[in-house]
Parts: sequence; C-alpha cells; structure tokens
Amino acid sequence: MIKRKAYFHLPGLFEFYELYKRFLRVFRSHPEYFYEWCEIGSIYGAPGDCIWAGGRVEYGEENLEKVLELLKEYGISARLTFSNSLLEKEHLDDEWCNFLCELFEKGNEISNGVIIHSDLLLNYLKTKYPGLYFVSSTTKVLTDFSELVRETEREEFKYVVPDFRLNNQIEKLKKLTQKQKDKIEFLCNECCDFGCKDRKKCYEEVSKIHLGKSESNHKCTSSDAGEGYRFTKAMNNPGFIGIEHINNIFVPIGFSNFKIEGRGLGSAILLEFLLYYLTKPEFYLHVREAVYLDNMLDLF
Repeated sequence: MIKRKAYFHLPGLFEFYELYKRFLRVFRSHPEYFYEWCEIGSIYGAPGDCIWAGGRVEYGEENLEKVLELLKEYGISARLTFSNSLLEKEHLDDEWCNFLCELFEKGNEISNGVIIHSDLLLNYLKTKYPGLYFVSSTTKVLTDFSELVRETEREEFKYVVPDFRLNNQIEKLKKLTQKQKDKIEFLCNECCDFGCKDRKKCYEEVSKIHLGKSESNHKCTSSDAGEGYRFTKAMNNPGFIGIEHINNIFVPIGFSNFKIEGRGLGSAILLEFLLYYLTKPEFYLHVREAVYLDNMLDLF
C-alpha cells in the first residue's frame, strides 16, 4: 500500500474547461472510480495572446473567472504557463499578462503558480506578485543532472520540471535529498524523440511565435513527426513514466509530483490520459460515459 500520494499536474487550463468541469465532478463524487493514492495537484495553461507564454502554442479562450471559480470549487491550484525564453525588459509591462498574474494571485484560497523560464520575468514577478509560486519550466531542457541539482537548490522555485531524458536516471535520483525530491516534477508522457537535439530550438521557436516574431508553422525535424502525438509512441519512449513506474519506483523512493503534457492535443486524448493515470481500469467506461454523455460534450 502506497502511503505517499502522487500529485498530477494536468494540461489545458483554458482549452479544456468543459471537459474538466465534467471530469472533476466525477472525480470528487465517485472516489471509488480512482486510485486512492493519486490527487490532482494543479491544472496549467495560458489563454490566447499571451506574449509571456511558451512551451506550446495554445488558443484557450474560456472566461477567466469561470476557470478560476472551477478550480477554487475543487481546491486545485491553477498555473499560468509563462515559459517564454526570449523575453526582454520591454515585454514586462504587457498589460494582459500582468492582469492575469494579478487575477491569479488573488483568485484561489490555494496558492496559484507560474511556470517560468526567463530569470528576467522571474525577478519581476517575485517582486510584483509575491503571492504566486514559481515552477522552473522543462523548456530549459535540463539534461545534465548537475544542472538539475543546482536548479532544485534555487529557493525561488517551488517545483522544477527536468527534461524527460533524466527520468530514467534512477540511481542518481535516489541520492537527492528529500527536499530536492519534493521539488522535482517529472514530465511523464513526452512523445518527443529521446535523442532529439533540437528540443531547445523548438521551444525558442514557440517563444518567437508568442512574441509575433515567427509564423505558427514550425515543424519538428524528427523522422516520425508527421504522425503527430501518439500516446502509444510515448509509452515506448525510454523517458516514459507510467503507472507501474510511479507505483514501483518513483513514489517508493520519495517522489510525489508528475506532470502530464497535452496542451493542444484535444480533449479526447486528454481524457485517455486522465483514465490511464488516475482511473482504475474497471471504471474506465463509467468515467467515459459520465463525460461523453453529459451535455453531448464534443470531443472531436
């Protein structure tokens, strides 16, 4: 029996409001459908037209107050994905992004956070919005273990998301202090080629798109990029963290936080993630029915 809980950090805060509205109701009203050892730690994302955004291009447009009210109702932290790596001082005065930070700082009884790449933005937000907590973004592509260790030692970060290619460094991960382990948030279901050398460049291209410096037509150079995201492919990735890994490896050695990617993938595949990571297999159909049949939710 697992005593330490696993906290999942879920994608699409603004994109998948309708799905989460239905799923969270089932999650809370039918705890017997879900693993006793799992909990939802946060839901992350960014609405449209955010120049501070990064990581993925998304177009969530749901009403901000409705989003925050939903997460407040269920006691879940909301995170803004402001991981643009190319910000300059002139961008810090952006009215829309500042408005979002102000809203999120006061919008929940549980603290809300910001996923961040730029130290320039970090230093600005620490001073102006001290009620927010900060997450070091995986867009930093921390593939050197010593870099990860140094990042966990930075007091300004509550969590650090390493590059998924460090997920299988189990012996090194075991040797971290418990304080460091509590900070690490593993990206579980990345589909990117494990040997990709352009990952940081891809993130920079997305940052340019949000700043209006590039067209939104960046193409991955991987040989199988044309297939798009496939959960089955992610499961065969050497950096994949599945339920068995969480149960038998990561939680027993002291880790608790696991990030699920999925912004921009669509609500159908997101539901599959929610089933796989949170739901007992014998109740998959129960959850699918509750979501699919509730108000004819359009998944495609």
